[in-house]
Amino acid sequence: MNTMAKLALGLMGQLRPKPAVGDATSRIGLPPPALHGGLPLMDALRQRASNREFASTPLPLPVLSNLLWAAYGINRPVEGGRTAPSALNAQEIDVLLALPTGAYRYEAATHSLQLIAAVDLRRVTGYQDFVDAAPLDLVYVADHGRMGRIPVGQRESYASVAAGAIAQNVYLQCASLGLVTVLRAWIDREALATALGLAPDQPVVLSQTVGYPKAATEGA
Repeated sequence: MNTMAKLALGLMGQLRPKPAVGDATSRIGLPPPALHGGLPLMDALRQRASNREFASTPLPLPVLSNLLWAAYGINRPVEGGRTAPSALNAQEIDVLLALPTGAYRYEAATHSLQLIAAVDLRRVTGYQDFVDAAPLDLVYVADHGRMGRIPVGQRESYASVAAGAIAQNVYLQCASLGLVTVLRAWIDREALATALGLAPDQPVVLSQTVGYPKAATEGA
């Protein structure tokens, strides 16, 4: 679906997900992440970039495992510390995945994916047309219910900073894994919240598309 069609549907409140491809598994266990190797930090920073052209090739589970652990996994098991910071350790951001097979939430404690909705949500994660065919869209949702120690007027900005830190982890891991990504804020948040069944205190902050680079001959 092209961008103008999405905008028109969004204005009418009719932007909807598609049916999931195949059976939506209720839980997907991820293999252990590879905690060693990858590009040196300075090389990953040098190669960090946004890209808006994606191959439709699915991401294998080991790649998805490494990506999600780098994004917001647990790197200090004793205290439950994560790879990205949050104010007062509220850990208010949920990392949701829009896959062809369904919409999932990343559960860091078990390093697994939990099904939220058996739909293909990718077309709803942004107005841009490339999100429809990319293999993965990450959606960052803030849960203000976990931010009781943070003043109400500051919760939005704090959650935005936390989501930005996660997104940068994704950028660096994509550079290391040979993937491409782009962070997006042009979203029909109401349509996305409805499709995901989010509560009023669970605002969508950002989304981020991830995939392999599109080959020059693909789609020709």
